[in-house]
Amino acid sequence: MVLNVLGRQPGLSHLNQDTPRGIFLDVKEAIKQRRAFRSLLPVKITKELINDLSECAQITASCFNNQPWRYIFVYDPEILEKMHEALSQGNVWAHKASMIIVVLGKQEDDCVIHDRIYYRFDIGMATSAMILRATELGLVAHPIAGYSPRKTREILGIPDDIDVITLVIVGKHSDKIDPVLSDKQVEAEKKRPERIPIKKFVYLNKYKE
Repeated sequence: MVLNVLGRQPGLSHLNQDTPRGIFLDVKEAIKQRRAFRSLLPVKITKELINDLSECAQITASCFNNQPWRYIFVYDPEILEKMHEALSQGNVWAHKASMIIVVLGKQEDDCVIHDRIYYRFDIGMATSAMILRATELGLVAHPIAGYSPRKTREILGIPDDIDVITLVIVGKHSDKIDPVLSDKQVEAEKKRPERIPIKKFVYLNKYKE
């Protein structure tokens, strides 16, 4: 069964009627709802959805408004299947992706101020905006590190001077645990992995060991 992202509200883009707690999520609720699920169902990918996610990246802040992000939205079934060659064995669950968003960027497209290199930070913010919007629409948007940039370049024709920063796996969450998952991955499906306590990463007024 292929699920679709449908529904409209005045003044809002298409919102999924199956989104938890109704149709609309505020920002913090979207942050809370975001999970790196690996058990996926197919969802219909439309140009409207791609434009919606792209608009969220487009209006994100960046150093001097350089907007260094570049994305390839891969949803053609044949190309998606070829992209399986670029995935690590631990990410075999991503073979069920309805779309893979390839996140790209170049250092020279953004600020370099002394030892401060901003392009990955700015691209990360834009990608996070897309991930939260996907969450608001009731989708899973799971960024991964287990992939081959070289194979991704070969499959998609990406020049060597462009960094393949991450892949974002997109689908619909399934309540049925995917049997390909490891025991550790199954546990992460059932319960959000433990987070570092706030007091471990927040400092007030001055840095303290």
